[in-house]
Amino acid sequence: MEHNAKIFSGTSSQYLAEKIAQQFGNSLGKSITQKFSDGEFQPVFQESIRGDMVFLVQSTFSPGDNIVELLLMIDAARRASAYKVIAVIPYFGYARQDRKDKPRVAIGSKLIANMITAAGADRIITMDLHAPQIQGYFDIPVDHLDSSAIFIPYIQQLKLENLTFAAPDVGSANRIREIASFFNAEMVICDKHRKRANEIASMVVIGDVADRDVVLIDDICDTGGTLSKSAGLLKEKGARSVRALCTHPVLSGNAYANIENSVLEELVVCDTIPLKQTCSKIKVLSVAELFGSAIRNAAENKSITSLFIHSQLRNK
Repeated sequence: MEHNAKIFSGTSSQYLAEKIAQQFGNSLGKSITQKFSDGEFQPVFQESIRGDMVFLVQSTFSPGDNIVELLLMIDAARRASAYKVIAVIPYFGYARQDRKDKPRVAIGSKLIANMITAAGADRIITMDLHAPQIQGYFDIPVDHLDSSAIFIPYIQQLKLENLTFAAPDVGSANRIREIASFFNAEMVICDKHRKRANEIASMVVIGDVADRDVVLIDDICDTGGTLSKSAGLLKEKGARSVRALCTHPVLSGNAYANIENSVLEELVVCDTIPLKQTCSKIKVLSVAELFGSAIRNAAENKSITSLFIHSQLRNK
């Protein structure tokens, strides 16, 4: 028995869900979120989803209402007798809280994973988790998409002569190593030490960047402080040009000013989170085609591995 695939969107990701549905080949499903005068809200599906594969697109960036809305949509879909409920979360918020790095703190990403599972999701499709091991926090399947499928073609068309990749911190080294291997390029690491969250105390560059065109790659750009400081340090060490590619443009606080006033040639981001304002140095690439392909493969029970950088490396 075949099951129809229908795509719906939460309030915060409507702009992206419409493009994903277009790439998939369907129109976005009809739903609304009713709001009460006290701020409480209630998602409502405005068409039958009985026996359907339901894909719910919603990133869980701030405010917290976004995650609550996703949970309510999952519960509503289960109660409306959907065959399967797949949460499509382009940006998985709270992923930076993936461990107890100090006493008496929560492991936020585990808690969010428990909540999504308890609400009734059958599967998760997400992208560039801050820590890949978060996939193990779920007791349901997780398809973890890789932004390399978007960034690699962009880097190729730049045709940089002396390409070198840089990790803005030690934690990003594995991600950078895979892309550097694809291009047979060198990589360096900007090792940073923080006094507290969003405040860098010191940073050093491990590796040679003299007369190199450097590409910084990270999963999240929050205040822009790390990227700005890394870019400045790389230029001081002799880099010819420095640009950054970051999947999720959180861009809080003074981020836009930090990026605009930095030595970065450009900051390339994905549209997993909508920009709050324009910036001459920020360019946006869409993840709609990638997620549309992932949803199609999931709906047709096909492999999603072909969408990962690992497959590209094997076929290179």
